[in-house]
Amino acid sequence: MARKKEPPKPKKPAMDAWFENAGITQEEAITDTLEKNYLPYAMSVIISRALPEIDGFKPSHRKLLYTMYKMGLLNGPRTKSANVVGQTMRLNPHGDAAIYETMVRLTRANQSLLHPYVDSKGNFGKQYSRDMAYAAARYTEVKLAPICGELFRDIDKETVDFVPNYDNTMPEPTLLPAAFPSVLVNANMGIAVSMASNICPFNLQEVCETCIALMKNPNHDILSTLKGPDFPGGGFLLYDEDELRKIYETGRGSVKLRAKWNYDKSAGCIEVTEIPYTTTLEAIKDKITELSKQGKLREVSYARDEIDVNGFRLAIDVKRGTEPDKLMQKLFRMTPLQDSFGCNFNILVGSTPKVMGIREILTEWTAFREQCVRRRIYFDLNKKKEKLHLLLGLKKILLDIDKAIAIIRGTEEEAEVVPNLMQGFDIDEIQAEYVAEIKLRHLNRQYILNRLKDVDALKADIDDMEDILSKPERIRKIIIAELKDAIKKYGQPRKTMFYHATEEDSAPAEDDTPDYPVHLFLSKEGYFKKITPQSLRMSGEQKVKEGDSITQQVQATNKTELLFFTDRAQVYKTRASAFEDSKASLLGDYIPAKLGFDENEHVAAMICTTDYFGTLLFVFENGKIAKVPLSAYATKTNRRKLTGACSDKSALVQMFHLTEETDILLRSSGNRAVLVSTEEIAEKTTRSTQGVQVMTLKAKQAIVSAEIPEGEYLQTAQSYRIRSIPAAGKLAKQLEEANQMELL
Repeated sequence: MARKKEPPKPKKPAMDAWFENAGITQEEAITDTLEKNYLPYAMSVIISRALPEIDGFKPSHRKLLYTMYKMGLLNGPRTKSANVVGQTMRLNPHGDAAIYETMVRLTRANQSLLHPYVDSKGNFGKQYSRDMAYAAARYTEVKLAPICGELFRDIDKETVDFVPNYDNTMPEPTLLPAAFPSVLVNANMGIAVSMASNICPFNLQEVCETCIALMKNPNHDILSTLKGPDFPGGGFLLYDEDELRKIYETGRGSVKLRAKWNYDKSAGCIEVTEIPYTTTLEAIKDKITELSKQGKLREVSYARDEIDVNGFRLAIDVKRGTEPDKLMQKLFRMTPLQDSFGCNFNILVGSTPKVMGIREILTEWTAFREQCVRRRIYFDLNKKKEKLHLLLGLKKILLDIDKAIAIIRGTEEEAEVVPNLMQGFDIDEIQAEYVAEIKLRHLNRQYILNRLKDVDALKADIDDMEDILSKPERIRKIIIAELKDAIKKYGQPRKTMFYHATEEDSAPAEDDTPDYPVHLFLSKEGYFKKITPQSLRMSGEQKVKEGDSITQQVQATNKTELLFFTDRAQVYKTRASAFEDSKASLLGDYIPAKLGFDENEHVAAMICTTDYFGTLLFVFENGKIAKVPLSAYATKTNRRKLTGACSDKSALVQMFHLTEETDILLRSSGNRAVLVSTEEIAEKTTRSTQGVQVMTLKAKQAIVSAEIPEGEYLQTAQSYRIRSIPAAGKLAKQLEEANQMELL
């Protein structure tokens, strides 16, 4: 008997299969995860969001400007910003707020760009103000600035490639056929994944002249025509020829910017009218106020910003007897009135990020513009060839217009008109269609003769265009002519002037920290106090937490440098001036919190110095002593934290700051002691040295104390002096009187 065939099991829906595997984890190499998930995201940010391309725009800028162009805002009246934002979302689906912020920066009113692309009406905030917020999109109005005509020149003639938008409903350009090097004319900053771009603006006339010169002579000296960056906020730029040449060659470097100011003697105040592009009025004002409170700007009584519709002015009231020039030099050193702009010319070329110098950028732009011009000429050439082709067909019926009329009248079906004209006059279908569409009123000799007048001109134009396409030098002449036209229309004088370094600028900065005597206290738990002598005389006992006690007390000055060594073999550097004056009745500053110690890191000792003279002596539990010059901890830069401050092979028992050789008394847990002169210990320049063995210890024994004996105590300790190191020491007995020992 045949076995009955079981029906096939129904397939589970995909969702059910997904639920079956829910919660099941699989191991995967982190490199594979990064390659599948993070790498595509990083590439998207780099290529499609953060970095500008050779036309000078990021995708967000390009989508916004192209939307405005398609809305007819190049020649038409202004429209509400909200309308533009809404239309732009057809190309840029990242939200209306992000689109409007992009528009704000492109406007004339915001003053972020040397040549704004958006003509605006309303409040768009100011680039130089942190607190001036722009109005909502429903209140402001915009249109494209006239200079955008150069950006969109011949964009409808297939000069650039178009791609579908994100939902495939309309095309958008991959680049704009900018007729001038806009990539260098306006500032552009972007932060991508693992890379960034920061392009400073240059004067349009200088950029175009440099580009023309490079097309004529690839070895042209760029600095002779491109003097330096030109910022929309004006101000002054330090003319450093070596640094500028470095930026022009490598695309990296920095330029120093300085505010423009004048002194109103009658009002007794300094008026700042132009500030560096990299800062804001509020940042400058806040810094001046902070320094004044700290007592570092005693010459300034008040600073206020005066912003109105005509611009801004930062007024700094100065005290009587103050020299304005010296005060400004001080302000330039201590506030953002002098700042730096870091250049990083990272640009996408063919979807590849590349850091380029000025010469390479202009060379790439010239190649891009040559391609745009070539495509425009090719487009016009095809149009003229098509028109000539139609006119040549029209010319053939000129000799016998009656025949053409007879063919049309004698044809019974409309579909046969074109084939009959093709056969009767030996013309192709396109020409026959053109003839058949001519109105009856135009079938006269005069009309046809007038149309045929263009034939010779078309032939001459076609020959000329074909000659241009075959000769690159003619294409470059067209680009040069367009650049000269841009200079004539939109060139403007420099806004940022130059200044040259003086002796005052190159002089080392004066230390403006007030100096006065202080007493420094450090407790066992890590609490620190800085108390003036006057306050100390009027105080009672030092307040400490329960179980805590003062372990160090030092007489110093407010400019004294402090080195806090920790139990993690690290040292944190600061100055006494970094702490507020305290009182004995207060606990003081908790050093691990104040200096940002690592978790569970504690203070081991405090060293005070003004000149890094002397040596440090580190005594470790294993019986070794390390002798390191204090100068090993001096740094040229203001580094706050140094690792490897001492050896971490054994626990630190005690450390001393010595300015001359002395004797050190060591005691071990085995009740033995040795007295050794520091002259016997060799000095090491390496901070993390383990030192030399001074006292030999038995198993499970360690050094428990180290001290510098003085007076009668030193006389008693002489019995423990050793002739050579290392030594086991002699047995010691602690007497009832403090700091007295005696041989057994």
